[in-house]
Amino acid sequence: MELTLEAYRIIVNYAESRSDIAVLCRVSKTLRRVAERALYNTIYLQHPEEILALCSTLDASPRLASLVDAWTIAPTRLSDADYSDEGDSEEDYDQELPEGFWETVAKALQNTTKLRFLNVHSQSASTSASASILRNTTFSLRRFHCDFDWDDDLVGFLNRQTELVDLYILDFKPYLDPGSTTSTTSAPTTFYSTSTNLHATAMSQLTTLECTFAEAADAIVPHRPITHLKTCFSKMEIAAKREEMIRLFSTISSSSQPIRSLDIADSSYNEPFAMELLRKVVDTKVTSSNLRYLGTLVLPIKGQERLRFYGLLMKLKMLQCLEVEVSEWVPPPSTTAAFRALASELRLYCPTITSVVFVLDFERTLVTITNGVCTVNHDAGTDLLWREL
Repeated sequence: MELTLEAYRIIVNYAESRSDIAVLCRVSKTLRRVAERALYNTIYLQHPEEILALCSTLDASPRLASLVDAWTIAPTRLSDADYSDEGDSEEDYDQELPEGFWETVAKALQNTTKLRFLNVHSQSASTSASASILRNTTFSLRRFHCDFDWDDDLVGFLNRQTELVDLYILDFKPYLDPGSTTSTTSAPTTFYSTSTNLHATAMSQLTTLECTFAEAADAIVPHRPITHLKTCFSKMEIAAKREEMIRLFSTISSSSQPIRSLDIADSSYNEPFAMELLRKVVDTKVTSSNLRYLGTLVLPIKGQERLRFYGLLMKLKMLQCLEVEVSEWVPPPSTTAAFRALASELRLYCPTITSVVFVLDFERTLVTITNGVCTVNHDAGTDLLWREL
């Protein structure tokens, strides 16, 4: 007796592993179709041999490749992955990627015509990837995270993306036109270390951008509906960092939507500069009108400075989550009672705040506030908070 598709889906959902789903593919034709969709819809692989085996399958079967909706490609050496096979020899831990590895991945990607979510993390592999593996692809992504070099292939790929809403890039290599004049009140004309420029019409739906270089924001944010931005100051000297801040906020102001989440990291946090940054956030319309998440700011130690800090925060009427650096405090607020006390104090001035992230020597502690009660979550993940608000 033939079961309904819903019954087959329930059966597949009860499978405990991908190998169990693979077994179900051999039971019947109908069950095979349902099981294959579950098996190939979302793929996350780290072991190079497993990635190669999958890519060979996808290259040989466009039908199966068309079932892939989300794919994370993160080849890593065995020493970096969570393998517990005691048979692994010492030589296995330093193995190189097989010859032609990325070429094989490129062929498989050409067949994944319905791919919507792609993550490529290759920096931990013996041979990192480049955006050349995307040259002949036809899919239109909604989320794309990669650690590729910024080059013609990457820019060309981004120019083809019309549905992208979430982008993470690790690399960016701009240079200024020697004949142009720069100003601290507007973004300078920026040219790139590529022969292909990013089109103004590319990624017209992009709302979330994470980039390790503020210069990348200069190239990508203008005239796009960016609402969530995470980036980093690259300058060390205060005067240069101030110019970088002014340029960045000029860029942010050209977003076609108000900023909901702004996370700007720094290589060295400084209390006076943090106050300047907060004033800039408050004085910039696109960052003050609808901001829900803000980080990372140095929480002033002295009472009067902290009151001025709170006074500026009070102008951010929609703020829900704040990330503050407290590593310079002596003694540091490292106890549950201390975190609760500081969160409660902050809430007195900013009643819209529902969570505070305290950064102490690179360790993050989340304090959530519900009905006026502060709860310290030492082990809670905070990396995605800026994306969720």
